[in-house]
Amino acid sequence: MNKELANIVTSPLEEVMHECFLPYAEYVILERALPRVEDGLKPVQRRILYAMYEMGIFSNTKHKKCARIVGETMGKFHPHGDTSIYEALARMAQDFSMSMTLIDGQGNFGSIDGDGPAAMRYTEARLSEFAFEMLRDIEKDTVPFQLNFDDTMKEPLMLPSRFPNLLVNGASGIAVSLATNIPPHNLGEVIDGVVYRMKNPRCTIGEVMKYIKAPDFPTGGILYGLEGLKEAYATGRGKITLRAKTSFEATKSGKPLIVVTELPYEVRESAMLKKIQNLRESKKEMFATIDSVRSETDRTGIRAVIELKKGADEKKILDCLFKYSDLQITYGLNMVAIADGQPKQLGILQILDYYIAYQRKVVTRRVRYDIEQAQEKEHKLAGLIIAVKNIDLVIKIIRSSENTREAKASLMARLSLTGVQAQAILDMRLAKLTKLEIDELLVEYEKVIELLKYLNEILASREKLDGVIIDEIKKVKNKYSIKRRTAISGESAEVTIDLDEFKTVEDCVVVLTRGGGLKRMSPKAYTLGVQSGEPEEKNKPAFIVETNTASKLLAFTTHGSLFNIAVESIKEAKYKDAGSPLVSVLAGMEKGESILLLTPPLPHGELLTVSGAGQLKYTDMAEFDTKKRQISACGLKDKDSLIYAALSDGTQRLLLVTSKGMSILIKKDEIVKQGRSGTGVGGIKLSPGDSVVFAAQLDEGGEVAVFSDTGYMKKTMLSEYEVQGRNGKGQKTFIADKNSAGSVLVAGSYFNSPAAFTVVFTNGETSVISSADIPREAKASTGMQLVFPAKGEKVKCVYV
Repeated sequence: MNKELANIVTSPLEEVMHECFLPYAEYVILERALPRVEDGLKPVQRRILYAMYEMGIFSNTKHKKCARIVGETMGKFHPHGDTSIYEALARMAQDFSMSMTLIDGQGNFGSIDGDGPAAMRYTEARLSEFAFEMLRDIEKDTVPFQLNFDDTMKEPLMLPSRFPNLLVNGASGIAVSLATNIPPHNLGEVIDGVVYRMKNPRCTIGEVMKYIKAPDFPTGGILYGLEGLKEAYATGRGKITLRAKTSFEATKSGKPLIVVTELPYEVRESAMLKKIQNLRESKKEMFATIDSVRSETDRTGIRAVIELKKGADEKKILDCLFKYSDLQITYGLNMVAIADGQPKQLGILQILDYYIAYQRKVVTRRVRYDIEQAQEKEHKLAGLIIAVKNIDLVIKIIRSSENTREAKASLMARLSLTGVQAQAILDMRLAKLTKLEIDELLVEYEKVIELLKYLNEILASREKLDGVIIDEIKKVKNKYSIKRRTAISGESAEVTIDLDEFKTVEDCVVVLTRGGGLKRMSPKAYTLGVQSGEPEEKNKPAFIVETNTASKLLAFTTHGSLFNIAVESIKEAKYKDAGSPLVSVLAGMEKGESILLLTPPLPHGELLTVSGAGQLKYTDMAEFDTKKRQISACGLKDKDSLIYAALSDGTQRLLLVTSKGMSILIKKDEIVKQGRSGTGVGGIKLSPGDSVVFAAQLDEGGEVAVFSDTGYMKKTMLSEYEVQGRNGKGQKTFIADKNSAGSVLVAGSYFNSPAAFTVVFTNGETSVISSADIPREAKASTGMQLVFPAKGEKVKCVYV
């Protein structure tokens, strides 16, 4: 057996998923994407700050190359690639991303407009002064440590974080099946909230929100939706609305300006302006008064300018921009963090409680550390005081000893000292023997005793412990607190827009092409298009309607439906373009369905319809006055369809021609008037398999041409057609050639002046025949074959 095949292990997928994917998901959740509730940091952020602390890169030292910091972090604590480390470092240096930056960067660390930072070899960094509050007292055993990835050194599980960083700087990240999005808050407000919660542990969300009023984004803006915010603070999930800060100005020539000076959080100015430019094209009516859009942003701050045309209503345009552009966004709060070793969705009270409990642990551990240090110092000072009181004996013992070890042992035995005290005496300088130094020694001893008493009181009293935390966190507030940058509005962010106010009525021409494309163009564009030459056959007009953009059109189809089309919804296109497919314009149009009549709504008049089964009727146009997009325009029997729909034109007669060559000419006053749902009355009796293929309203004179599927055609004077009663069998108007048995008529035409006919074959090819070339024959005749379809092909239809 192949050795490689012998090493293949077969395992069920569910076991592989459990053994491989679940540990991966757990790692991503706990060790990469989500912050800890205690210090509000993700592992990579924590490791960067601790690596810089170990390197001694403080706010009062020189900046160091970011490449060096990244290398130190990756080599000692975070072996996941330099890119992710540098991105995290750069973000902590961006004052437009962080409420309080933790890194003091020197160089290009990116911009609010989405530009990335320069390469790490070009930039330099050091811990900000504020970052020291994240690391303060870490050397005093305030936090637990763990081994790093290769077990060669230790790293902190979390930082002391002497301020609530999770709320102050927020966090965002995507893990496996989990995500977090915690907004930044104002430092002073959050600290006030922590203090109030510590003093009032049973307080409510509403009471805390008197202090922590709302998120405070570094990019400013205006916040709306306080009700949604209260829900988010209670449950950990909710939405708020952020709006750009805007003002109105005017140019010297009097053009109104909308000036944007603050953007919603994480909105890029260039992307926002590009979107506004696109709105000018996609919503022309609404934003037609926007003259230009430009950025005047510089080092002093954001300044985006939207220049309007003279006379424009800047307030209405701004409301539209709030609704359709990124000048207003919805910010979703999803406050998920690692707490008690697992991801939890936390309300603001829970976050405060976790932070307060953590600070109690941090300060307790620090106090215990300080007690140990103070006890050690007190122990040494007590020994030094004994030595000073017996200085002559001490000198004698030291001078008589052979070496340090013997002197230490003698001091311990003669003066009842411990080894630590004896060593402290041996290490003491002779200057300590002066009277002044002896007095200072006694004073220092008393201070140590007082310190020990104070520290033990803190450990013994929760109230005093909380007092220490409150005093220290207030000092952070007093030193670093800044004014709120995001304004809060109690108003609703909903924008009501009356679209009719922005509509501009323009004359236009709507064209339905032979290929079933619908398009709109200006009268001028239509005229120029006609003058430029004929388009492809399928793009030639089947219907041309002159109308305007405020109007509607009625489309009657072969399936007996009526579609109500808003002219403004029809996309503009060039005369020779194909236009939009009907299925994209008319929702509900079925396969094989086509338009028979395209007309503006008419308050008066009648619609004449003819079905393939020979059913006829009139319907008042008033019955088609509807706001619905689609209604039934004609009742049809099973498997029947309309072949003709037209407005009654005042002529007296109606001609019907069938596929098997029968025809009937009837008086139109024999046709009944029915409602939309009526199926009509019989116009001609059809033999099995026959159907009506042509209908025309006509008076006296003119000629009738018929066309077969094999290319035969003829024309006959209308005078040869006799008027008959409705619903008769009719008379022969075409006899198929004996060599083309089974040939049927596919089209007919009525004309009283020279005409040109475009014959379309089933393969899409076309041929143009002049009416003068078609032979004039008697009604019951065959005609002449003027076009010759390719083998297997037939004539599909004929256009005039």
